[in-house]
Amino acid sequence: MLFGSHVSIRNGYLSAAKTARERGGKSFQYFPKNPRSILIKKFDPVDAEKCAKYCKEHNLVSIAHTPYPTQLSLIEKEKQRKMADSITNDLEIAEACGSIGVVVHFGTYKNENHNPLEGYQLMIELLNNVLSNWNGKALLLIENNAGKSGKMGTTFEELVKVRKLVDFSEKIGFCFDTCHAFASGLWNGENWSEVEKKGKELGYFDHLKAIHLNDSKYASGSLRDRHENVGKGHIGVMYMKKFINSNLLRGIPMILETPSSTTYTHREEIAFLKTITTYS
Repeated sequence: MLFGSHVSIRNGYLSAAKTARERGGKSFQYFPKNPRSILIKKFDPVDAEKCAKYCKEHNLVSIAHTPYPTQLSLIEKEKQRKMADSITNDLEIAEACGSIGVVVHFGTYKNENHNPLEGYQLMIELLNNVLSNWNGKALLLIENNAGKSGKMGTTFEELVKVRKLVDFSEKIGFCFDTCHAFASGLWNGENWSEVEKKGKELGYFDHLKAIHLNDSKYASGSLRDRHENVGKGHIGVMYMKKFINSNLLRGIPMILETPSSTTYTHREEIAFLKTITTYS
């Protein structure tokens, strides 16, 4: 089981990988640069190479996550250009660190004066701009939305359709966030078998490369994206256990983005996850 957690790069990429392993994880996620800025980062290639080597030696899997301001549905051409440059920068860092890819949230669009389909069109345009110039192995991993900023990006149908419509679909994978799926109502805990069936029919799981393993502070359908420690939220231990042990998800990194403190650390949470796993 490739359990892990989000890790800071404050002391560099290699340090992040070592921290992930010290927590007992077999995977980890990191922000490739300042999480609150899309400015281009001139990263240390030697540190990134050491990170990649360390992960290979210790069978660690990693993914990167784009900064918070990243948005895929933009009207202004100059903003599109800056965003494309930022995402490309994230992909370059992920590639250097040996990561599977870079997680990016599905776009949001609220311009009521335009056709709602414009949001999807703008998203596809930006993805094509990025991926037409990207030849690395790192994938762009589109994450499902929670619905807080609108229903866009909350269904398997949308995720799969956008991937198919991009000219470079082979460079795109998916990241499934359990809290987002629960908040949007896609998954209510009880209906995982139905979610599996729908995802298989649409081909979603064929391209699922990473999982954000988060419980939810609020009920299913609340559209509120607030993460809770696994088993301590509204999803609960029973439904999380069924999810974790799904045959469809074997070998996919499951990464915590949950609260961590001196009273309950990610190391302890990863240890707990291992106790509710029915296979190793």
